[in-house]
This record gives sequence, C-alpha cells and structure tokens, in this order.
Amino acid sequence: MLRLLYPYWIVLLLFSCDSGNKDKGGNKEIEGSNTAVYFEKLDSIRIDYLGNPSVHDLDPKSGTILFMEHRQSSEDIMGADFEGEILASFSKLGDVPDGYGKLMSTLRILDDKTFLAYGYNGFMTYDFTGELQSRVKLKEFRVPNFTRKAMGFGMEKWKSKYLYVDQGSQDIDYSSIEAYNEMRLLNWLDPETGEKEPFIQFPESSIFKSGKYFFRDSWAPSFTLADDRIYVVFGAEPVIYVYSLKKPYSLLSSIPLDLADYRYFRGSIDNSVDHTLMFTSGNILNIKKVDGYFVIAYFPGYSDADKEAENENKTQQENLLFRERMLNKYAKRIAVLDTLGNTIGDFVPEGLIPQSMLLRNNELWMQEKPDKEEERDYFRLFRVELRVANKNSLD
Repeated sequence: MLRLLYPYWIVLLLFSCDSGNKDKGGNKEIEGSNTAVYFEKLDSIRIDYLGNPSVHDLDPKSGTILFMEHRQSSEDIMGADFEGEILASFSKLGDVPDGYGKLMSTLRILDDKTFLAYGYNGFMTYDFTGELQSRVKLKEFRVPNFTRKAMGFGMEKWKSKYLYVDQGSQDIDYSSIEAYNEMRLLNWLDPETGEKEPFIQFPESSIFKSGKYFFRDSWAPSFTLADDRIYVVFGAEPVIYVYSLKKPYSLLSSIPLDLADYRYFRGSIDNSVDHTLMFTSGNILNIKKVDGYFVIAYFPGYSDADKEAENENKTQQENLLFRERMLNKYAKRIAVLDTLGNTIGDFVPEGLIPQSMLLRNNELWMQEKPDKEEERDYFRLFRVELRVANKNSLD
C-alpha cells in the first residue's frame, strides 16, 4: 500500500462550467468564504487488472478487497489484498449448484475468510476460494425492479441484520398514484433466517406524496447509519430524513439540503412522464456522515435549455458530442453540509468517483476515475480524510 504524503485541496465553490479561473484543485472558491474544505489522500491501493472492474467491498481489518467483472453473460468474482495482489478468481453465476442465481446487492465481506452474497437463491456465504460455506433461502422472493452493484451501494450492517433499499417489484404498477402510498423504501435483511422486514414509507411532507407522478426509481434511496440513526435521502428529493433505529422506526426530523444549482424533477400532473428525465434530473447518489458533517454525492441536473436540447433530433455523431459536453458540464459532485443542511463545501473531486464513497471501520474510501483518454491496465482505490479548516490557519 502506497502512503501518500501530500493533501490535495478541494475548496468551496459554486457550480460553474464556464469559469476559466480555477485553483490548483480544479475548483472555484465561494466568494467571501473563509473556510477550506478538502480531502486528504492518506493511502492508495493499486490493483493490476485490465477490464471494467466493479468494486463491491473492502475491509481494512482483514486487508481484503472484493471486485467483479460484470459482463452480459458472465460475472467473475475476484479477491485481492491491500498490496494489490489478486488472490482468487471464480464465478458463481449460472447453472451451478452453489450459485447465487442473480445478485441483488454488492458482495459484503464478513471477515478475513468469508463474504456474503445476497441473491435470488438466498444468502450465500463463500470463502475467498469460492467454496460455499452456507446457504439460507429467502422466506419471500420477488424479482426486483432495480439493482445497483457498485462501490458505495451496498448493505449496511446493524447488529445481526443488514439495512438495504427495498428494490421494488416488476409486478408493481409504478404509473399509479397508489404506488407512492403503498411503497416501503427500506428493508431489514436477516441472513440467518432469510427474512425481510420492509419498513419506512414516504413522509407526508415528501414530494412523492404530492399527488404528482414521477419517473421510475426517481425515489431510489441513499442511506447511511450513524449516531443510532438512519439517515436517508429519497432519490431526487433534496432532503435528509432522520429515522430512529428502534421500532416503529419513527421519523425524528428532516433536513433540507442547501445545494447550489440543483435542478431536480418535482413531479407531473399526468402520468406521461418524459423518460429522459432519468438522465437529466438532479439526483442524490450517496450519503455518508463523517466527523459530524454530511457528505453527499449528487448529480446536479440539466438546465431547462439543455433538457430541451436533449430531446432535439440529432445525428448519432451529434448525439455523442452532446452527451460528452453534458458529462463535462454536469459532472457528479460532492457537497459537505453541516447538521442543519447548510453547504460549507461543494466540489467535483479531482480524479475520484463521487458516488463510490464507502465507509468501513471509520475509514472513507473512494475509487479513482477511469482515464478518458487511455485505457489503464490497473485501477486504484484511495483512503481519504475530510478536512474542514480556516483558510488563515493554512497560510
């Protein structure tokens, strides 16, 4: 593992795609602010691998990493250590007696010998050579409406259970207003019994209880556990809802998010919702609580003019160029907020995937962005630490 001795600055900014006056971290300061917010890179792990790896989990305690290569008809599971050496590679997809069927979550490391896979065939525990250690069938199963298998989108452990998003069902009619009244947004999963406990519905104050229609999964939750609380954001809605960890999981408070230039879909009066909104609407992608601050990964959303341009007829080449411009113009971002929801820092983290934030053993890890110009035969993970400081103290 490489020890990095230098910090890189991520200072406060207002989102501006046209500014040519950038600091060395690639960000624009908020005028008049005397606070510097930055990540300090503490460690890195380089894994030599050519492909499109999806990091699932890492465990600082055991010094292990799990990542996968998700292809159309195959899924390879790979384990590595913190020195970057790949220790094992195997597949559990397809018609094999000890397979998980299809994954419904990212893999979760249990200890230095085993990991958990939550799939159609149940809760499967494997060792790092791929040998099945145990299987617990699901008490209730329905084909999920969506899955997310990437770093930062896994189950969170609480005592003997795991908190995870309710993935919906392909049998639910999401074009009906009644769906918003009936949905449960989170689940407690018990890998010892195979039971699932759905809980939490949209609060009455939520935009998803406004009587309007939304595009599919615009409410997909991002959540984190901290301070004996559940902190959850429902997709596009810029509000942190705070719930008790004890039954009946009461709503304790709500914290509106003060995000600059955040443009999100607020619902339609009819159910013919434009499908391109899933690409153009602002969306909260990940939430963590670090050192008393909320750290939010989000997509800011297109301006009205660019939403219109998205729907214009274009040639294939014009469409590719337009999408490339939009990726640069509306890069995914990180916002750092206090406990009242006030933004104290907002930036595009240089060289890192914002939504990949993963907290393990009080360590915050993120994945490096791929190089757009050149394919790498390796990928890197960084341990970072949030710093909030008075600028005068840094001189």
